[in-house]
Amino acid sequence: MTTRQRSLTDECVHTALDNGVELAIDVLPQRDTVAMCFRMLVGVANDPSDLPGISTAVERTLSKGTRRYDGRGFADAMDRLGAQWASVSGRQSMLVRVLCLPEFVSEIVELITEMLRYPTLPDEACGVTIELARQELRHMEDEPFELLRTLVEETTLGPVFGRNPTGTLESLERITPQAMRDHWQRFYHAGRLQVAAAGPVDAGALAQQIEKRFSGFGASAHAGRGPADFEFKPARRHRHKELEQQYIGITLPGLPRGHEQYAVEQVLLGVLAGGMSGRLFTEVREKQGLVYWVGAWHEQPRARGILHLGASTTPERCHTTYETLLREMRRVGEDLTEQEVVRARDGLIAQFQTEDDLTRARTSDLSGDLFHFGHPVGQEAKLDALRRVTTEHVTSYARSLPLDQLCVLTVGPREMSDHQ
Repeated sequence: MTTRQRSLTDECVHTALDNGVELAIDVLPQRDTVAMCFRMLVGVANDPSDLPGISTAVERTLSKGTRRYDGRGFADAMDRLGAQWASVSGRQSMLVRVLCLPEFVSEIVELITEMLRYPTLPDEACGVTIELARQELRHMEDEPFELLRTLVEETTLGPVFGRNPTGTLESLERITPQAMRDHWQRFYHAGRLQVAAAGPVDAGALAQQIEKRFSGFGASAHAGRGPADFEFKPARRHRHKELEQQYIGITLPGLPRGHEQYAVEQVLLGVLAGGMSGRLFTEVREKQGLVYWVGAWHEQPRARGILHLGASTTPERCHTTYETLLREMRRVGEDLTEQEVVRARDGLIAQFQTEDDLTRARTSDLSGDLFHFGHPVGQEAKLDALRRVTTEHVTSYARSLPLDQLCVLTVGPREMSDHQ
């Protein structure tokens, strides 16, 4: 086990255990709670082409029965320990997040071991999961923003990475309990597991417990750590829906977490959408009254990056809103001020420092480091990168954005043309 000492009361441990699990622990003796994140490197991208949605179905059923507990018994065991926990599926991984008191860490690890290593995936529970997924897909038709999000993901990320995590009504018909068990058997093993923890925890004891509990759990060789495999292709799509509002989504290539200019992109987004003083809010909403909602953000599948713009407006103002969004993106490269950069940069730094006071945020950041970089990076390095961002950096990056390579998606009653 390798240990990097940070201060007399603050140390970070990062190690690859013999059983294949990658472990990182941020020891914070002054905190009152322990947060843990168990990340299994399997997600939507691993679903068979005829069974999209199966990774999410497995994740949602893992806790519904194990060798020692039925679903109610597992939930009761977590509740007795006062644990806050949840699981979620993504494109390249599924996560189980837990927050607990330090005296219950060992018992929590035992329960998560049950969930990940010894699920029974009972027939009845699998059937309930699939039925709930059907209801979720049907409900999505009544949620325009969810429809837009699905359209954006499908178009931007392609037929594999852009799948709806819930699947399709057709694929759900083909997902059987045995198919779910086979999927778990194939992809759940120690070589795909990353564990991050932060708080007043005994790092040695936690490492020994995870080594023991996940020893012999499938393959120990690391897997699932490759970059996101998709090709960004400019496109335009419309989903007709009789609505009062028209929803617009725009995507373009962005930067991965490890890029040297990633902090510059963060500041750019702060200039555009950093609260009520961001350009999009003040120029598009407040001054022109074009939109009900407007925003800009980014996401990073491993080793890739995507920039997002989004807005909701009236059908009659859809094209004007679209043109205004792009104009504001271009204008950052023309008249950006030092004051805007300082505001955006300081806002991001304050956000990081505020979140750092939350143990679960520290754990989430540590888990993200393992996923994106393969080792802990730490908040201070990220803060230093933000502090170094200048007006010239943001202006240069804004001018380099490929605004001629866009995916443009709309949901509403009117298809947007170039001549409105």
